[in-house]
Amino acid sequence: MNDKFTPLDFLPVVIQLIIALGFVVLVMIVTHIIGGKRQRIMTIKKEENFECGIEIKGNARFPFSVKYFLVAILFVLFDVEVIFFYPWAINFKGMGWNGFAEMMLFIGFFLAGFYYVIKKGALEWGTEIKQKKT
Repeated sequence: MNDKFTPLDFLPVVIQLIIALGFVVLVMIVTHIIGGKRQRIMTIKKEENFECGIEIKGNARFPFSVKYFLVAILFVLFDVEVIFFYPWAINFKGMGWNGFAEMMLFIGFFLAGFYYVIKKGALEWGTEIKQKKT
């Protein structure tokens, strides 16, 4: 088998690179020609923040519960869990006992993070509302 590469072997990569760069340059030139000059129009409405068509009410800087961050941590934990479990389940037989031990270690770390989130009370949304009423 021939392990030597000639410059001719890289010709498709070079052609694709030239086409991609040419497309980017062409699009930028065409948008500058078609777009023309932008006029600066300063109005009161233009300086306001805009969010989904809803008008602004009050200050956006108000404190909110840290439970939102804990729920985000919980989401990341479950998301990463799925990312690692699927390939492991596909290659379970090929990985042997070493792969099994590594996955048990991963599950241990995962459960430690899950325990932290539960201990902080991220899943107890109802108790906070009940405590405020009484």
